[in-house]
Amino acid sequence: MATTQPRARAGARAGRTPKESVLAERFAVFAECLLTGVWIAVAALPLVTYPAAFAAGARHLRRRTTHRAGGWKEFAADFRAAVRGGWIAGLAGWAGAAAVWVDVQAVRAGLPGGPVVGAVGLFALIAGAVAGLRAAASWEPGESWRELLAAAGRRTVLDPAGSFLLVGGLAVVASSGWFVPPLAVPVLGFVAAAAVAVEERHRHRH
Repeated sequence: MATTQPRARAGARAGRTPKESVLAERFAVFAECLLTGVWIAVAALPLVTYPAAFAAGARHLRRRTTHRAGGWKEFAADFRAAVRGGWIAGLAGWAGAAAVWVDVQAVRAGLPGGPVVGAVGLFALIAGAVAGLRAAASWEPGESWRELLAAAGRRTVLDPAGSFLLVGGLAVVASSGWFVPPLAVPVLGFVAAAAVAVEERHRHRH
C-alpha cells in the first residue's frame, strides 16, 4: 500500500506536466506577441517603415511558433532587409490615407456625391490595410513588395473570412488607442500574429 501512494503521486505529477507545459507555452507566445508589438511600434516610428516593421514582426512570430531561435537581433536584421523596398509601400499607404481624408472632407462639406466617394474611399483604405498586413505576414528576405502586395490583394478578395478577421484586429487596435493609448502599442503584436495565422490558414487550405 505504501508503494502505491508514491507511484500515484508520481503519476499525478506526470499527468499535470503536459497541461502545465501547454499553458506555459501559450503564456510565452502571449508575452512574445506583446514584446513584438513594442518592437513593431519602435521600428515604425519613421512612419513610412510600418510595412517593414510588421514584416519583421511577423517573421519573428513565425520563428517563435515553429520553435526556431531568434530575438531582437534577428528582428532588426529582417527589418533592415524589409525596409529596402518596404518604405515605398509605406509611402503609398500614407498617400492612400491622405486621399481618404480628402474624401471625408468632401463629405463634411456637403459636396454632391460626397458620401458615396467617402464610403468607397474608406472601403478601399481598409482593404489596402488588410492586403498590406497579409503581404507583411508572408514576406521573406529578397521578395519583391510589389509582387507580395499584388498576391495579397488577390487573397484579400478570395479569402473574405481571413480578411474580416484582420479587420477585427485593426478595430481592436483602434479601440485600444482610443480608450487606452499606451495599450495600442503591444496590441500591434497580436495584429501581426493574426496576420500570420490567417496566411497559414489560407496556405493549408490551398
